[in-house]
Amino acid sequence: MRLSTKRVGDRTMLDRCHQSGSFKCLFPNTYGPSLDAVLLNTAGGITGGDRFDFSGHAAANTVLTLTTQACERAYKAQPAETGTVRNRLQIGSRGRVNWLPQETILFNGSAISRQMTVEMQPDASLLMVEPLVFGRSAMGEKLTDIQFNDRIDIRRAGQPLLLDAMALTGDAQAHLAKPFVANGAGAMALIVLVAANAETHMSALQQILPTTGGASLIADDILVIRLLSDDSFTLRQTLLPVLQLLNGAALPRCWMM
Repeated sequence: MRLSTKRVGDRTMLDRCHQSGSFKCLFPNTYGPSLDAVLLNTAGGITGGDRFDFSGHAAANTVLTLTTQACERAYKAQPAETGTVRNRLQIGSRGRVNWLPQETILFNGSAISRQMTVEMQPDASLLMVEPLVFGRSAMGEKLTDIQFNDRIDIRRAGQPLLLDAMALTGDAQAHLAKPFVANGAGAMALIVLVAANAETHMSALQQILPTTGGASLIADDILVIRLLSDDSFTLRQTLLPVLQLLNGAALPRCWMM
């Protein structure tokens, strides 16, 4: 899927959209300055051999908010097969992208390689979240055999702002149970805000983040938050107020509890 925006008057409008395969995009009615797009995988999940590619371009002076219709599911893969997800964002001058996908749920036996690449202009803004759930706790699922590789690369005018990578192979349950890794957490999230007002949110965040979450300013305009939670429900209870604070507006309706 490839989509881009354009500015018409004081509104952000759809410029171009191309989609194929099971990857679809919906555009609910919006009445604010942002163009909201809902990404949908009609296949119902990702397994070995699948390939999903997304490219989003927010033109100058436009705001693009991207979310997913539901949680993504990474299902058991056949031996030696890996599903790949490649996301790429470009943000023009004074543009903003809100990358707000719902949780990705890893199932036992899944094999996923995921990569996010962001290229921003010096005066552009970005809010992104990547929530991850390690099996469905209510179903008693345990991840004893998975392959998950994730890489995030955010650059501004070609210069790296944040490079983040994670790899889980084999018995993820045992690894995550270690006290200095995740202490048995069943879900986690990474939140990144790149905006001129990033520093102003620190005081409010300190009031709402749990003891299993932390926020760091790696520059005056770059805020990074990491969260650990027992399960997906607890994670979302924390994510909703944090994302609303950083977004400065209501979240897409898909994010309702």
